[in-house]
Amino acid sequence: MDDAQYDARGPPRKRRRKAPTSTSSYVFRPLLEDIALAPEDYTSKVHITCIELWESNLYIGTSAAEILHYVAIPPDPADITASPSYIFASRLQPTFNQTSAASPAPGVQQILVLPKVSKACILCNGTLTFYSLPELSPAFENTVVPGCSWLGGGNQNQSDDEDEDGQTVTICVKSRIRLVRIADKPQKIRNIDFPGCLAIARRDNFACVADAQAYALLDVENQQKISLFPISSLDENAAGGQVEDISFHPEASRPSSGVADSRGHGRSTSLGTFVSGIGRRSPQSRSQERSGRNTPEPGLRAASPLRPPDRPRSGSVADDTARRLSVSGKPLPPPPERTSSQMAVRNTAASFSTKMTPHICSPTPTEFLLTTGTSPEDPGVGIFVNLDGDVVRGTLQFDRYPTSVVADGNDQTAIVSATGIQQPQEGYILASTFQLKEDGHREVIEVHRWDIDNANGTEHLDVPFPFDEDNSEDIEPVLGQARLRVILSHHSTSFLEVAERLRLGRLRLPNGDQVQKTESDAVPIDAAEEKRNREEEAFGQRLGAQSSRVVLWSGSSVWWLIRNPLVLRLDGMIETAMISWMDERQQEVDRSQISRTVSSIQEYEAITETEFLSLKYIRQKAGLILFADTLSRDPTVSSISNTELRMAENLMVDNGLDPRILVSMIPLLREEVFEGQQGIWLHNGLIGVVEEYTQVLAGSGSIEGPLRHNESVNMIKRYLVGWRQRKGFGSIADETEVFQSVDAALLHLLLYQDGQHSAKSGKPSAARAELYSLVDSGVDCFGRAVVLLEQSGRLYVLSRLYQNRKMVGKVLETWRRIIDGEEDAGNELRDGENEVRKYLAKIRDINLIHEYGTWLARRNADLGVKVFADDNSRVKFQPEDVVKLLQEQAPDAVKVYLEHLVFGKKKVQYANRLITYYLDSVLQVLETSNEARSMLGQSYESYRALQPPKPTYRQFIIDNAVPVAWWQDRLRLLELLGGSHGADFSYDLDNILGRIEPFEQDLVPESIILDGRQGRHKQALRLLTHGLGDYHTAINYCLMGGASIFHPISGSLTPNETSTREDQATLFGYLLTEFLRIEDASNRVERTSELLERFGRWYDVREVLGVIPESWSVELVSGFLVSAFRRLVHDKHEGMVVKALSGAENLQVAAAFAEKCKIAGAQIEEAQ
Repeated sequence: MDDAQYDARGPPRKRRRKAPTSTSSYVFRPLLEDIALAPEDYTSKVHITCIELWESNLYIGTSAAEILHYVAIPPDPADITASPSYIFASRLQPTFNQTSAASPAPGVQQILVLPKVSKACILCNGTLTFYSLPELSPAFENTVVPGCSWLGGGNQNQSDDEDEDGQTVTICVKSRIRLVRIADKPQKIRNIDFPGCLAIARRDNFACVADAQAYALLDVENQQKISLFPISSLDENAAGGQVEDISFHPEASRPSSGVADSRGHGRSTSLGTFVSGIGRRSPQSRSQERSGRNTPEPGLRAASPLRPPDRPRSGSVADDTARRLSVSGKPLPPPPERTSSQMAVRNTAASFSTKMTPHICSPTPTEFLLTTGTSPEDPGVGIFVNLDGDVVRGTLQFDRYPTSVVADGNDQTAIVSATGIQQPQEGYILASTFQLKEDGHREVIEVHRWDIDNANGTEHLDVPFPFDEDNSEDIEPVLGQARLRVILSHHSTSFLEVAERLRLGRLRLPNGDQVQKTESDAVPIDAAEEKRNREEEAFGQRLGAQSSRVVLWSGSSVWWLIRNPLVLRLDGMIETAMISWMDERQQEVDRSQISRTVSSIQEYEAITETEFLSLKYIRQKAGLILFADTLSRDPTVSSISNTELRMAENLMVDNGLDPRILVSMIPLLREEVFEGQQGIWLHNGLIGVVEEYTQVLAGSGSIEGPLRHNESVNMIKRYLVGWRQRKGFGSIADETEVFQSVDAALLHLLLYQDGQHSAKSGKPSAARAELYSLVDSGVDCFGRAVVLLEQSGRLYVLSRLYQNRKMVGKVLETWRRIIDGEEDAGNELRDGENEVRKYLAKIRDINLIHEYGTWLARRNADLGVKVFADDNSRVKFQPEDVVKLLQEQAPDAVKVYLEHLVFGKKKVQYANRLITYYLDSVLQVLETSNEARSMLGQSYESYRALQPPKPTYRQFIIDNAVPVAWWQDRLRLLELLGGSHGADFSYDLDNILGRIEPFEQDLVPESIILDGRQGRHKQALRLLTHGLGDYHTAINYCLMGGASIFHPISGSLTPNETSTREDQATLFGYLLTEFLRIEDASNRVERTSELLERFGRWYDVREVLGVIPESWSVELVSGFLVSAFRRLVHDKHEGMVVKALSGAENLQVAAAFAEKCKIAGAQIEEAQ
């Protein structure tokens, strides 16, 4: 994007600072705030003591011994983010016994709603009363139970629907525990002898209970108790591990001897030893405590990655807790003196609690969590025990002994999805306590993971401050009033932030007018986009729903404690790694933090659709930030390790983010994006990141942007290549446009990289081979590829692209453009004409072969002729058709083609045409050029001037050939006229004679050949001897019987088959006559003597002696005479030998005849 484009859209914007997204596991949502708790004329401070929600009815118990009844008004269905509003319905004062009420009176202690029987049990100031739902009218004739210390539900492993006769409740009175079934009237089931019970949780037949001093495990059916451990480890009177019979006896309660009877468990526990040994555990125990669990819970999900990684578990708290909880046979030493701040904390804690309240919750069907410690202001410990009373898992460390504890997740509060199916959650323990902070004492919620190794520490959530609108100030809360509770009804909250992040939105490209469009883009997209946005909004509404049953109250306000959605937690972690934008430039991000966030979810198994989309969104955002941050950095200033580079690349490829998004962020490649009709859609939460980094990458004002550095180019290239390998995957949306964009961007990038390297070094780069591989394998963006290659002047690469598409005509056209001189930036087509010839041999299109074959023949006749003469070509041509075509399109190539036919293919039937072409060429020159005629005459004189031994005239003119076409044509003409193609070869002698007759003095060798063809041997030998002085050729003429004088340079002579010895002798006779006429006497004598001596057997001695001049001495012809006489003597002796051999043969035949007659004997023939 250039500066003008940016100006059109306004200057680059700074990133606005906004409140970071919470990374905590839970967030607060108000349920009801600023409740008018105090009745009229009530002077004491009133606070909330308990809460219950059933359907649309909210019941709030207060310290003023009242219950406030609110009714929910459903929100507008069109507003998914709206919560129900509550209107005040009534104020109830439950009945209670003044004598049984504690001092000070706690007010309403518990509200237990029994939906199945439409009843409510209310414990107020130690008195239990019963009411009907929902208006809380008195039930069971105002039945009251005084002296009640605790009220609880039934078996947590059994749903209310399984109890057909009503609902079972547990009532704890001063001396016993009563199991009561509530139906039309209360019915006692059984009594359990356990006085002073303050808390109870039941699983099947086992219940974990606590009084003011210790915890115990009860066998409800068999009436047995196993003492566990004290609430305070300073209580030396509580002994654990004993098994007692607790069956109810009105007379007395007999303590068990510690050994179970036949109906009980035959085992004892070691919990007392466990508690007393917390401060001095074995290494194995400490290891188990650090691991967070001893035995894996089957069916639990993978470890949660959502802890803030910057909160390591403090060892000081654990050590302090272990030291304070240590119980031995010796009394504890006095504690060290406290500092003023520590004393302030202790005094503050002592102001609201002097005793430690027992806490029991059951996170799984087979386990209970119990809390213990030394004092309310000191750290506490959470211990897990199973139904056998054995300690399991590791312990939980609380910074202060909690005021309330609830379990959330897994078995306790499984969420309900939009489909109505329960989905398991991570297991959390939530505890309310307080901390000393810089601004004073603050109540906090401690969040612990109990189902996995909680190596990342404990989360702390500050309880919200009440707010005074009149004074616009926070009101200092009263410590110790914050409480947690798991209520009856689920509450669903919609997180608009989740929908806004996960829904899809269309990415508006900064230069959309230049972005590539598809043919179908003629359809207006506004209506389609609007429809798509509505669909995405509706889809996003389903994703932000989060359900909870945990409430928190403090002072006069109530909040929901809701799981922070996965995407918000992870997104918050990524946001903490981002640094604010300054001076319109982005500072470096904390890459390690983002990498840890991504690594933490590698093994996370998504169960719901929302979780799946959340993980996908986080991976895409993290990959996008890491990748873009890498591109935005200057490697010379801030280097990034190869490991980080590879991680960013792999994350970008694997996270499924549309590659067009990254391409659109790079100025040089932005125009290669194919939006298509639908456009580019991505998670709405990523659009801002894309826009911001787009401005950063274009901030330099250069179109190259991040491509100035080779490392960035290579990283983008690897990313695009990785995407190309995914072609054919059916899961890719907008597959056509995506891979069109990928191919176009990769092609543009390789062209840029190769061009930059070649401009600097002048040599091809390694990217050129990748460029060839890309176009050879085919690209989806063919039209855009053609434009890019044309614009960059890479015609040869364009031809390879056409080859991949089998566009033969375009390939040849592109090569012709290069050969004809059009600039090819890469200069890659070597020996282009020969490449055209070879390519034409591979195709079958006759029209293209004709067009480009004749074009090539006009440029290079030799190569052009090969197109039509190649035996390996896929298309075969008839010579007559080729000759005709060449005569029309490339006349200069006809002669070359005929030469191929005559000399290459030995097709002598085309020799006459070729001779005609040669004659035309030679005679045309001789007619118009005296210089040419002079050259011929000079060649004759030069040859005659040579002294023997000398080459033949033909060899002489070959060795001294003039580099002109007509000279070469004359050599070929002599070869054809001389009969190099055999005796059967004939040509139009009369026509040739008529044409060369005007040039007989210039064309001597041609005249000699023609004389020989006509049988004018004397004339031929005369021209050879006196016209040329080629004596060697003259001798060969005689030996060949006058057939030819220009035979092949190599190989043996081939005499005329019709010539006889007599013909040869006659020719040699003519030659002797011509030799004797040589003007130079010495040359005459030498040539004649040599002729007679070498070929004397063809001469008669008397005839030779008759023609030799008398002035010659015998010595000059002595060689001939000696050989002649020797030959005569040889013939005479040979005749004598033959005669003798014939006589001997005659005698042999006669002897053989006589012998045969003797053997046969006489034969008498009688006369007839």
